[in-house]
Amino acid sequence: MQARVIKLISNKWTVQSDNKCYECYSIGKFRYQRISPIVGDMVEIDEKTLVIKKILPRKNELLRPPVSNIDQALILVSCKEPNFSSNLLDKMLVVIEFNNIKPVICFTKYDLLDDTNEINDVIKYYKSIGYEVYINDNLSDIKNILQGKLSVLTGQTGVGKSSLLNRLKKDLNLQTGEISKALGRGRHTTRHVELLKIDQGLVADTPGFSSLDFIGMSKNDIKDNFIEFYNNQDKCKYKDCIHIKEDGCFIKQMVNQGKIRTSRYDNYKKFIESIEEKKR
Repeated sequence: MQARVIKLISNKWTVQSDNKCYECYSIGKFRYQRISPIVGDMVEIDEKTLVIKKILPRKNELLRPPVSNIDQALILVSCKEPNFSSNLLDKMLVVIEFNNIKPVICFTKYDLLDDTNEINDVIKYYKSIGYEVYINDNLSDIKNILQGKLSVLTGQTGVGKSSLLNRLKKDLNLQTGEISKALGRGRHTTRHVELLKIDQGLVADTPGFSSLDFIGMSKNDIKDNFIEFYNNQDKCKYKDCIHIKEDGCFIKQMVNQGKIRTSRYDNYKKFIESIEEKKR
C-alpha cells in the first residue's frame, strides 16, 4: 500500500493513506543504505506488519528542516519582535530556490509597526522581482495559496508560525512562544516536523531556524538563485561574472542606479564570502 509520511517522532513514522493513519516502523536495510523516510515522503508499507518497505523517488527535499516533495515554501518574516532581517530572508530564498521549491513570502507582525514605509518599500521590491508577497492578516489569500499543495511553513524562531496556523485552523491549539527581550528571538515551540491538514492542503510546521547553511551549494549556485541577478546575467561583460570585482558588471550598475536593493547586493556578497571561507 502506498502512503505519505505525515509525522516523525523518534523512530515512529505516522503515514496516511485514504484518510487513514498508521503508525509504522522502517526496515533495517535503510540504515545500511544511509537513507531514512522523512516527512512528505511517499512510501510503500506492509499493511500487516506496518513496516515501511520502500521510499518512492522524491521530487525535492530540504535537509533543514527534513521535508520532501514540497510544492511551495511559505517564508514567514517578522516586521518586529524579532526585527526584520533582510539577510535571513535572502538566505532562505536562495536555499529554497536552489532546492527547486517555489518560495512565497509572508510578513508577520505588520500591525506592530509605528511606521510602515520601510517595510512597504521592501514588499514592493520583492514583488517587483517576481515573488508572491503577503501580509499574514490576509488569511483568505493565504488559505487560497495553500489549497491542494504540500507547503512548508518556515522562518526564524519567533516570527509567529504557530500563531498563523492557529488562525488558519481554529482547532489546532498549537503552543506559541514568547519573545526573549534579551536575544530578540522567540523560544522554540515546535519540536518535530509534522504535516497538518488545513482545508484542502497539507502544511509542514517546522522547528524555527537557529542557523541556515548553504549545504552543497557553490558560488554559482548562490549567484543563479538571486533571480534579478540571473535574469540580467547576459548583460554583463563576462559570461562567468560573479558580480564582485569584475569590470563591465551590469549587476553592479543596477545596484548603483538603485534598481537592485543595496541590502540584497550586500547580502549576496556576504553569502559568496561564506562559500569562499569554507574552501580555505
